Amino acid sequence: TMPIDFDDSNERLRYINLSGRLDLPGTGEIEARFAALSVIDNRRLVVDLTAVTFLASIGIRAIITNAKAQQHRGGRMVLLVGENTTVAKTLQATGIDALVPMFTDAGEAEAAALA
Repeated sequence: TMPIDFDDSNERLRYINLSGRLDLPGTGEIEARFAALSVIDNRRLVVDLTAVTFLASIGIRAIITNAKAQQHRGGRMVLLVGENTTVAKTLQATGIDALVPMFTDAGEAEAAALA
């Protein structure tokens, strides 16, 4: 199973925490909940990918789709990768980090989300 949960750390910020494999089955499991958690007014999003062990193209597509939905609502989504070099390299190789800002430091991610 692909766990997903969230933490509304304050009235302006929501953390969405993903862990496990964001491959076809994993993304299928969390896609609807990820979209529902991403569609929120008056909050910025930090998507925590530090515990994601594998990121496939379908998982990347889900991230982009939800980031665009948030942008259309006037919000912002950033990605937190921490020390997860596997996921960071995948995001950089596909150029996603140019569309959805990526951070290794949680404080920087929060600051960018709220900027």
